[in-house]
Amino acid sequence: MRAMVLDAPATPLKERVVPRPEPAAGQVLVEVAACAVCRTDLHVVDGELTQPKLPIIPGHEIVGRVVRAGHGVQGFAIGERVGIPWLGWTCGACPFCLGGQENLCPEARFTGYQIDGGYAEYAVADARYCFPISGGYADAEAAPLLCAGLIGYRALTMAGEGKRLGIYGFGAAAHIVAQVARHQGRRLFAVTRQGDAPAQAFARRLGCVWAGGAAEEPPEPLDAAIIFAPVGALVPAALRAVRPGGTVVCAGIHMSDIPSFPYDILWREKRLVSVANLTRQDGTAFLALAPQVPVVTEVEILPLAAANEALARLREGRLTGAAVLVPGLRPAARSA
Repeated sequence: MRAMVLDAPATPLKERVVPRPEPAAGQVLVEVAACAVCRTDLHVVDGELTQPKLPIIPGHEIVGRVVRAGHGVQGFAIGERVGIPWLGWTCGACPFCLGGQENLCPEARFTGYQIDGGYAEYAVADARYCFPISGGYADAEAAPLLCAGLIGYRALTMAGEGKRLGIYGFGAAAHIVAQVARHQGRRLFAVTRQGDAPAQAFARRLGCVWAGGAAEEPPEPLDAAIIFAPVGALVPAALRAVRPGGTVVCAGIHMSDIPSFPYDILWREKRLVSVANLTRQDGTAFLALAPQVPVVTEVEILPLAAANEALARLREGRLTGAAVLVPGLRPAARSA
């Protein structure tokens, strides 16, 4: 099969022909129809997440169809469409797993990080960690729901029920969570890179009542803020923007160092929390909710061979919505 492979951190992915994986007991073999490009993939490729299996095939927002099942698989039929998310395996026996916090399992393994992912024509996954995908979404439209949607939903839940919500960094996850938050009747305030007029226009189009740059402060005190951008300097900015008793949620898996800040901006019972991974319960709840909103994902479809281009554009802030790699799409012919 064709795959885009990372051999070493901070190097381009290489397109290779590699053996097609075979499902072990409890696993399914999935023919990949679409795999969205996530900022977490960028953190893996750039070496900011430091424990990848190498070489590794990145990608963890995977939609495809089951073509083979290992011994003991239950719940998925051959030909059924499934989603493969970031959380790929947990031990099931530690206090976190037994206490409903499998996202914190110290032995957890993650798709596209310790388990080969979806920048390929096929992928294997533990069937217990896969999700059925609603027929209301095309493959490429469904792919961003598997991480941008799930992590955004978990972050929104942790933000509480306040009506004035700030969203810091308006990319793939933000454009999904904004639709859910608007469905819940919240007022949204978007903070983007300074001068990023396209992102601010995108935020307004999705219902934000205000959109501005990182050097600006929302015009109203926020009940809560979610930080999707991996920029530590946004933490004190968001703390200043939330009201007493408000919550700031750091929704990324990696962030640059948070600068020191005066205790005064945290005082008065403000809360600063982080989101780590997802649980299968998050996935079940969000994938049931998304068609009811309905969440509409904005995607740009690219061939598998364009993975490095997609990652570069994400790194540089040149994507609106989500890039999605489609293995069956061939690169356009280039003129001489």
